[in-house]
Amino acid sequence: MIVVITKMSVLPKKRLELTQTITSLSGFTRAEKGCAYCELCQNIEDENRLFLLEEWDTQENLMAHMKTEHFSVFLGAMNILAQPYKRTLHTVFQPVKTGEN
Repeated sequence: MIVVITKMSVLPKKRLELTQTITSLSGFTRAEKGCAYCELCQNIEDENRLFLLEEWDTQENLMAHMKTEHFSVFLGAMNILAQPYKRTLHTVFQPVKTGEN
């Protein structure tokens, strides 16, 4: 599983515009093959700090997502940020159950 965290700091006057854009794109992302989770979150101490959290089943499906038109729109929306976004990818390994107790 791949967990993607995109950290954003948005200009206060652009926060509504960015959140509406990302919210409208999230539905497309959630419908893609391999997307298990896609959620926009806001920092409780600073409403201008946003986080996009995604969970993907494979790197191949994540890479296919990054070639979509709506991902390009997402990247374009990053132009209204107060500073460059930070995107991290984390590979999470889950143990395989063998039936042993």
